[in-house]
Amino acid sequence: MTHPHGTSTGNGTAGTPAAGTAPAPAPTDELRARTDTGLTPAARAWLDQALDEAAAHPGTHGPISVWELRLAEAGRRCGPAHADAARVLILHAARADLDALTRVYRQGTADERRAVLHALPHLVTGPDALPLVEDALRTNDTRLLAAAVGPYAAGHLAAHAWRHAVLKCLFTGVPVDNVADLGRRARGDAELARMLGDYAAERTAAGRQVPEDLHRVLALSEPDTAPHGPVDPHGKES
Repeated sequence: MTHPHGTSTGNGTAGTPAAGTAPAPAPTDELRARTDTGLTPAARAWLDQALDEAAAHPGTHGPISVWELRLAEAGRRCGPAHADAARVLILHAARADLDALTRVYRQGTADERRAVLHALPHLVTGPDALPLVEDALRTNDTRLLAAAVGPYAAGHLAAHAWRHAVLKCLFTGVPVDNVADLGRRARGDAELARMLGDYAAERTAAGRQVPEDLHRVLALSEPDTAPHGPVDPHGKES
């Protein structure tokens, strides 16, 4: 499957890769190259035309723009394995602004909403699109949740909301590999460790299995008492 955020599962902490989290969003030219390799000639030709149309007629034209129609066609034209990436490329080519992204998210199918979430790191530089992420985090659609905890959330979601997003992934069975920048954001987070411990205790008391992913995040979030050089005078985010 062509993932719109990349193919590896590296983890970033202050620019240093580490294992276990989703990667930063791939540049769109790299995403296009990876997508093209998996498409049939007919699908590649369709995507070429869709991107040309989106670039030539960006923004909103009439009740619905031509590139929005192409978003709806992407699954049928490119196949489910490449549809997310194709939709992200179309949104980028159309230079969709926050109003357009919000309209597609509010009015589109679950697939189109997911594409908007994947496209946010490419198209929105500040936190203004957080209401879309927060809406997705309130759902129980696991594919939407997986998209919501991507690089945009990693960069902009406040600590309290981010912790609850991680717990939501554990509640619903979304693998924490989908949580972008997990290692950096979870490292030494005592409040997250407390929340995870409480959740594990609840499940144990109820005779239910504790998810393996919980142990994995807990190991990241527990304070590290080993010396690692100078202490950061600004401390950990709360």
